[in-house]
Amino acid sequence: MTTLSNTQELPNGPVAAALLAGGAGAAMLGLATTLAEASAGVKNLLVWFNPVGPLSGKTGVAVITFFASWIVMHLIFRGKNVNFARATAVALTLLFIGLMGTFPPFFELFVKE
Repeated sequence: MTTLSNTQELPNGPVAAALLAGGAGAAMLGLATTLAEASAGVKNLLVWFNPVGPLSGKTGVAVITFFASWIVMHLIFRGKNVNFARATAVALTLLFIGLMGTFPPFFELFVKE
């Protein structure tokens, strides 16, 4: 018995867009965390819900960044094949920036006393 297979290669652009958006959201979380430590004005601006403090704004900005960049990049990369190795490298770099920004020995360098 023979099986007919009608496989079609799907474009990788939408996957790359989601991967890059995750990196952008992580980088924004790191940036917001570092800026909140460096500036009292930014810290107060990020208090969206008093019981939570500036964490509510930090995560809110990161989530908004993720979804906004995902939508924009999805529209740009829809139906296209992109250099996935490059997209992965950029996403991992953005993730590293985000992790560094939330690492206390790093963001404490910017604390205003």
